[in-house]
Amino acid sequence: MAHHMTEEEWRAFLSQGTRTAKVSTVRADGSPHIAPVWFLLDGDSVVFNTGAQSVKGRNLTRDGRVSLCVDDDRPPYAFVVVQGRAELSTDPGELLRWATLIAHRYVDDEAFEEFGRRNGVPGELIVRVRIDKVVAMADMIG
Repeated sequence: MAHHMTEEEWRAFLSQGTRTAKVSTVRADGSPHIAPVWFLLDGDSVVFNTGAQSVKGRNLTRDGRVSLCVDDDRPPYAFVVVQGRAELSTDPGELLRWATLIAHRYVDDEAFEEFGRRNGVPGELIVRVRIDKVVAMADMIG
């Protein structure tokens, strides 16, 4: 039977495996924009990186409101939706550090440092979403 995840459950769900987050930002005209991202849970924040000139990068620079959805599309299905405000950083050390940490989750041990160097460069942003609200459900058909 479907149930609301506990904080321990949703934190584990966000941290396991290589699920991507679908990030929703607000365009200048008020319409939504959604894009998948690699991410890490860091305490009470979700961290990802993006290009400063990407649609989501420009949207977050103008309006920090953001939602992320991470789901398991296999039965019995589950999802976590996080809402918060984005804090942006262009600090070179943080860019390289977080881009490498994030890549390590998604890329094999032979290539993650290369991905970190590629994504931890000027023109990129580190986005830290301070978690304000979580909706998390599991066993949707259980």
